[in-house]
Amino acid sequence: MHILVTNDDGIDSPGIYALVQALRAIGTVSVVAPDRQQSAVGHALTVSSPLRATKVRRDGAFFGYAINGTPADCVKIALCSLLEHKPDLLVSGINHGSNTSVNILYSGTVSAATEGMMMGLPSIAISLDSLDYSTDCSVAAAYAAKLAAQYFRLQIPPDTILNVNVPALPLECIKGFRVTRQGTSRWEDAYERRLDPMGREYFWLSGKYCSYDTDIDTDEGAMKAGYVAVTPIQYHLTNTALLQNLHIHD
Repeated sequence: MHILVTNDDGIDSPGIYALVQALRAIGTVSVVAPDRQQSAVGHALTVSSPLRATKVRRDGAFFGYAINGTPADCVKIALCSLLEHKPDLLVSGINHGSNTSVNILYSGTVSAATEGMMMGLPSIAISLDSLDYSTDCSVAAAYAAKLAAQYFRLQIPPDTILNVNVPALPLECIKGFRVTRQGTSRWEDAYERRLDPMGREYFWLSGKYCSYDTDIDTDEGAMKAGYVAVTPIQYHLTNTALLQNLHIHD
């Protein structure tokens, strides 16, 4: 199996390194990832500046390509230009920080997987519930490899990706996989007013995350209860239930 790996934390992140090591046990891995932090860029594409692919070495050997663009850019350029053959599977991650509930919409990690799906490639997004880059990623990587190894027997529809959120817990504390739905937790946004050294005002996004989901059938609730939450998601946005009842007059 040939697996394309990308992320939104950048090619130098601990998460992508752990993921690649685990996936190499089940297949051939190609890495095409942003050259820097690209969190919360969603499905943005670079359209007004050139993209460059730089070869990156880790552990004394070729590791992958670093792209000066977004996660979605990385998937597009990998499939259209950099790889000689189309991979069998795309795995995006391991993201540092969960991507549950509304965060799915903002996530570059999830958007990379969505771009893969849109280009006809089975795709998985993997996130770890910790923003601390020193957190051990090996458990999340092991579960990513377990899921990737059995992906094709799960008969996932071609318009669907698997969004996976792993608790930041030791292996012996993980309760296993649980299939979940997207939760409803969201952010209460705020912007702090600050002054730069020249006395000019600027704003810094802050706010707090409000977790409303305790039901273990939701992504947030299952993850907080110690499960690896696996949520099948798709991006058909039409409100089909409303189509027959929406009557607009000239």
